[in-house]
Amino acid sequence: MTNSIEQNLIDNDAIKYFKLAITENKPWYLALLEAVKLWKSPGEYYNGKYLQYLIDNEAFDWLLLAERICDEVKGVIPEKELIDLLFFDKPPVELPRDCFKEMIGPDKYQAYLNYLYGILVEEMLVLAVMGEIRKRRRSIGLVRDGEVKDDAFLQIYGATQIELLSRFQKEKGYTRHLTIGIGELHEFTYWLFKHRLKRSDKSCIASDTNKALLQLHRYMRLKSQTTFPPI
Repeated sequence: MTNSIEQNLIDNDAIKYFKLAITENKPWYLALLEAVKLWKSPGEYYNGKYLQYLIDNEAFDWLLLAERICDEVKGVIPEKELIDLLFFDKPPVELPRDCFKEMIGPDKYQAYLNYLYGILVEEMLVLAVMGEIRKRRRSIGLVRDGEVKDDAFLQIYGATQIELLSRFQKEKGYTRHLTIGIGELHEFTYWLFKHRLKRSDKSCIASDTNKALLQLHRYMRLKSQTTFPPI
């Protein structure tokens, strides 16, 4: 197990490798994946913010780390390619799954899958159920959203969002507060994912996953129609 100083030294080597590979005309995306494989720190303070790449020691936000590493070579990577990767998860080179897994390493790949299903897909499940509740309400003439999110949390997790957040913060030993940062929010979402798996049967889990994946596809289609300012 490396300590924090050793991790930082290795991370500096990862950045140096990335910069050198680009100057030697290696495709930037492949160099990025290799730099990601070299990276060790689960999080760091960078430009005044704490970036948490590994949530709960299990879920890897690889695009957050990709953005951090690419920030070291501003203006070198083609802007459209970088936007496509960071905002739409569309790499400039489509790699077979096994190749991507090999390039970032099997441990990071498994942690990436944990992030995909345990955080991103979980967020989409809440949105999908909220949409179903709104549709049911409007079908009977109710137009105000009211407590739609709490109703969705009750349906999925058996308690309101505030109740679950309080349980999560108590379990983790965190200060209890309703406003949380993005890192803690991701950790809370991953906690919700594991909570749902414990209380649901296999058929319900499969149905919820399919529902969330459909919502994710809709979200990505809408996102692809958005114009983003230059990075």
